[in-house]
Amino acid sequence: MLQHILMMTKRFIKDDNGIGVVELILILVVLIGLTVIFRDQLTSLINGIFERIVNDSNAV
Repeated sequence: MLQHILMMTKRFIKDDNGIGVVELILILVVLIGLTVIFRDQLTSLINGIFERIVNDSNAV
């Protein structure tokens, strides 16, 4: 599964018809910026999800 995702990502990056390198870099910069800005909220969200998983798995 992971190999398939990596292969599709490589194909996507090598494809000349759609997105260019500059656009790809800009998208990555925006995603990284949003991650940095909302880091605390994302951390609390992920921690809450994992706490629910642990609590629900203990109930089983």
